[in-house]
Amino acid sequence: MVRTADVLSFLEGLLVLRATRGGARPFDGRTVVVTGASAGVGRATARAFGAAGARVALLARGRVGLEAAAGEVERAGGEALVVPVDMADPSRVEEAADLVESRLGPVDVWVNSAFTSVFAPFLSVTSDEYERVTEVTYLGYVNGTRAALRRMLPRDSGAVVQIGSALAEVSVPLQAAYCGAKHAINGFTASVRLELLHRHSRVAVTLVQLPSVNTPQFSWALSRLPHRPRPVAPVFQPEVAARAVLHAARHPRRKEYRVGASTAAAVLTRRAAPGLLDRYLARTGYDSQQTDLPAAADGPHNLWAPLDGPDGRDHGAHGAFDAESAERSPYTALARHPMTVASAVGASAAGASALAARALRARRDERR
Repeated sequence: MVRTADVLSFLEGLLVLRATRGGARPFDGRTVVVTGASAGVGRATARAFGAAGARVALLARGRVGLEAAAGEVERAGGEALVVPVDMADPSRVEEAADLVESRLGPVDVWVNSAFTSVFAPFLSVTSDEYERVTEVTYLGYVNGTRAALRRMLPRDSGAVVQIGSALAEVSVPLQAAYCGAKHAINGFTASVRLELLHRHSRVAVTLVQLPSVNTPQFSWALSRLPHRPRPVAPVFQPEVAARAVLHAARHPRRKEYRVGASTAAAVLTRRAAPGLLDRYLARTGYDSQQTDLPAAADGPHNLWAPLDGPDGRDHGAHGAFDAESAERSPYTALARHPMTVASAVGASAAGASALAARALRARRDERR
């Protein structure tokens, strides 16, 4: 018996092939900036832009991860520029943007992905730590967006893609600073979008709201939990997010893209039954964000400085949850290509009807 999940996965495969057929490189010759590019979603996104032919500027704090990401971009077929920078420092971000345009040309796409976080009850987070998360995760996006728009608006061309989170709509316990920053990004981005509409600008700003993703953040974020932190299931690989970001960069006029059925379900539940969702998250949110493994005492974290380490370790795009992470999101592919899916479903239905009719005729012939 054919399962719905199998059909959806097959359809997503068709959509991926359709988007890449003929060796298409939709970002050939275009300059793309990716912040937080040394690891996680930013790393996977930079690699995907490289495969699409872009000149990719890689911005983050950790040089080891950036150099490794640059190698991946170049092996994928793109051009890479490593720019170590702390996105919380607006003057340094402006300098980085100047460097990118002097080396790679005018910025066509700017992707904000840099963040940091703390896993702990709110009262266990110091004021300095909370401020640092806000500076990187929220103001880092503000600084990046400002640098991008200052260069795009005079040309009346370009796109800013904000990598958001389901936690921008539905908060969870133990991540107050991160949830607050992601909510702030929503409001900030909406306001900027209205200003662009007012001036009839062709520069676009869009959001890509992500589900739980298997990134190194759960190994290197500051945590005061009794057990090691983990993403809330279901979990997706960073490449799922990267494909959505590329699509958003090609079609930035849409206000928002949601990745994963879990993201869409969380948003809909919040709107339909907020009290019920709050009680559920209050009851399950502590255990669902922790593994069974005890936390390492005084483990290293990246809140104040990158975790390149004395051994020059590269953390890559993936975290420690490969075994349970989905490599595809049929919901996301279907949401991106409704007309293609309708055609595919129609063709499948027509084919199934034809096969059924043929089988019925064969049975009638046998009876005669």
